[in-house]
Amino acid sequence: MIVSLNGDLGAGKSTIAKKIAEKLGMKRFYMGQILRDLSKKRGTTFLELMKLAEVDPSIDADIDAYVKKLGREEDNFIIESRTAWSFIPNSIKIYLKVDEETGVQRIYKELQADNNRNEELKSFEELLKNCQRRVLSEQKRYKKYYNFDIRDMSHYDFVLDTTNLTRQEVLDKSLEFLRAL
Repeated sequence: MIVSLNGDLGAGKSTIAKKIAEKLGMKRFYMGQILRDLSKKRGTTFLELMKLAEVDPSIDADIDAYVKKLGREEDNFIIESRTAWSFIPNSIKIYLKVDEETGVQRIYKELQADNNRNEELKSFEELLKNCQRRVLSEQKRYKKYYNFDIRDMSHYDFVLDTTNLTRQEVLDKSLEFLRAL
């Protein structure tokens, strides 16, 4: 089984992907961390790298080639990726939604506790603006490079709004869906 997991910023993708991988004995691949590592290597912030990716298609192309290779060569894994649902069409496609403000509050809280995301933490308001810029950048890039909208829910097999759910409830509902297959 291959599970591709996408979702809104702060919806709980990483938390849930880790838990699903543990519960189902799957490998986990996290494309966000690969991009964060690349931004550190280039001496830029994550948001700066995303802005550069709008004019440098090689950034997305390298990541996408890796995702496609995983889909061809691996099995029994979960992948957190904006585009894996498209590049691994045989995957089970999950999208986690969250209200924008709730999602940013979750990210802000996480950054206060442990800022390992290569993102500057100034204020909630600044983080909200940065998240909004990131969403716009992603929408622009994926429309330009692939002519698709990652937030079109018709691409996904299972969509769950996590705004008013606990982590455990999100995990339980996701596992219930996967086990029903």
